[in-house]
Amino acid sequence: MTTLLTSTQSGTAVLTLNRPERANSFNFEMVNELRNALADAEKNPQVRCVVITGGGKVFSAGQDITEMKRGTEISYREHLNKTYNPLILQIRNMGKPVVAAVNGPCAGAAFGVALACDLRIAKSNAYFVVGFSGIALAPDSGVSLLLPTYIGLGRAQEYFYSNKPITANQAYEWGMVNQVGGFNFQALVKQIADELASGPSEAFAAGKKAFNHAVLPNLEESLTYEGILQEVAGKTAEHHEGVAAFLGKRKPKYT
Repeated sequence: MTTLLTSTQSGTAVLTLNRPERANSFNFEMVNELRNALADAEKNPQVRCVVITGGGKVFSAGQDITEMKRGTEISYREHLNKTYNPLILQIRNMGKPVVAAVNGPCAGAAFGVALACDLRIAKSNAYFVVGFSGIALAPDSGVSLLLPTYIGLGRAQEYFYSNKPITANQAYEWGMVNQVGGFNFQALVKQIADELASGPSEAFAAGKKAFNHAVLPNLEESLTYEGILQEVAGKTAEHHEGVAAFLGKRKPKYT
């Protein structure tokens, strides 16, 4: 079964994360399929907007931890360099609007993917969790830069430290989400995508470059530094305890 479903209609490519049995969590295959689909959309002149969403009732739970723990010698830095770092840069550098249609829970690396998108439209029952501190890791997938860019440093640090979920409405109040939809969520996403697809594509591309230059000129550097920190954090006793607690569905015990 493919981990990503793709469809194109009215100038919009819809990319649907499709691992429902794992809460649409990312594995290597899904990251690669998403990157390939984004590259195809970039090259396709018929595509003028991209929507990333989740299949079923979940956007994505982030990185599939079970895949990461198959080998004890895995390098977290190398993993990021092969997966999320190029994915985040690809989304930000894409010359077409990319919309995250957050249809349900969104956590960890998927949170970073959503933040990298140009717009975030959330379903009213969706919620967001930073996730990394829950298993004693540093933020990655661009979260260390993108999150405080949207909501401010103080609030971002508090959110990271607490690891508490926030609702779609709270995310909207913080400026992290652009719009919230209830029963009309799908119609709202389509309306926004149609508006973007019918807009001045060259001006949109130039505007995105301008925003990246003005606000996110050090994104690549931040991604690299996140990888350095994650390499260290991934080898700590705290992280091993955090993962064991997560998999055992218990509260971690840090000493």
